[in-house]
Amino acid sequence: MGENEQEGLGNTDTGIKPNVAALLCYLLWFVTGLIFFLIERSNKFVRFHAIQSMVVFGAIFVAWWIVGFVPVIGAVVSGLLLLFGVVLWIVLMVKAFQGEKFKLPVAGYIAEKKS
Repeated sequence: MGENEQEGLGNTDTGIKPNVAALLCYLLWFVTGLIFFLIERSNKFVRFHAIQSMVVFGAIFVAWWIVGFVPVIGAVVSGLLLLFGVVLWIVLMVKAFQGEKFKLPVAGYIAEKKS
């Protein structure tokens, strides 16, 4: 990303470049999303990614935890959820680092409304 594109993302309260802060929102799934949601007040790009991280990975975590209680098939579905989560995690971190506001269907809508 060029310097001019980076400037288009604005400044952050943390002093971290917006694309790096957005990537960090996904680093520890919903945990870092929550941290950045609480500390970043002014940058809508970072807040969008923080909220999307909380919604997406919070939902995956809850679903993974619940499905884990189901005998036999729960282990298979749990593994698939984890695999899906890891692939999505990588895609979202790359897109955020590239300065893209990559909206997932439901979570992106929620994040856009709340950011």
